[in-house]
Parts: sequence; C-alpha cells; structure tokens
Amino acid sequence: MSFDTAGDELFEPLRKNRIFISIFGIASTVGDFSIVWHVTGFLYAIGSMHRLHQAIALSIALGAESIIVNQGVKRIFRRERPTVSGDDRFDVRTPSTSSFPSGHASSATFAAIILIWMTGFPLAILWIIMAGVVALSRVVVRIHHLSDIVGGLITGAILGAIAVPIISSIIG
Repeated sequence: MSFDTAGDELFEPLRKNRIFISIFGIASTVGDFSIVWHVTGFLYAIGSMHRLHQAIALSIALGAESIIVNQGVKRIFRRERPTVSGDDRFDVRTPSTSSFPSGHASSATFAAIILIWMTGFPLAILWIIMAGVVALSRVVVRIHHLSDIVGGLITGAILGAIAVPIISSIIG
C-alpha cells in the first residue's frame, strides 16, 4: 500500500463525521487565497502600528509565497489530484493548479512561522494547530494526496525560514 493510499484510508472515517466535515470543509475554504492568514495578521495588528506593519509584511510575503509555489514549484511537478473537484461530501473550490505541493499546506506553514516570529509563545501553539488543520483539510476533502501535504509543509518551512530574516531586517 502506498503512502498516499494509506493516508486516504486513514482520513476516511473523518469524512463520515458531520463535525469533521464542517471543521475541515471550513478550514479548506478559509485557506483559499490564504484568507485565514491575512485576517489573522490584521486582527493581531489592531491597536498597534508596529503590528500593522508586521501584518502588511505578512500579507506581502504570503503573496510572494503564493507566486513561488503556484506559478513556480507546482508547474515543475504537474501532479494530478486524487479527485477533480474533491469529495462530494465537501463544498470546496476546484483548484486550477496541480496537486504537488499543497499550496494550502505551504501557505499555512509559511504563515505559522511568520506569525510565531511576530507573536512568540503562547500564541505559537494556536498558529501551529491552525496550520495543521488547514493543511490536513486538503487530504480530508480529497483535493490533495498526503504526500502533497508533506511537500507543502516542507516548502512552506523553507520559504518561511527565508522570509523571517528578510521581514525582520525591513521592519524589525
């Protein structure tokens, strides 16, 4: 049994539970275009010009990350998705890019790394949980293979590690 087949079978019970259908369906949707990460950054910024500058930097960095992943890395691999429009039990947008790596997993990891730099602990735990749910939602809704998620996590971590020192040197 392949890694992706095992992952698909592992998540199948979640696809039968109303609560998980709601949680992962919503997580997949708010992960579209990194909406959850832009909103999170700007909510965190309320009341502080320094945090507003950080939120703007996060949004700009997320735009750059999206271009690198969706117009660069995905074009190299051109992997087919496990389903064309996801599992019928979920109402999710049909992606226009290839499957590997997962853009949701990459942007979630990327955003979590930058948010951890911005906020520190204990909020870091929240960012990690949010990123994990958004990333795994893509396997649950059957838009990605599990290996796409792993590839996205690695891609997002590398790009996040590059972005933090750049952002830090610009806005402090």
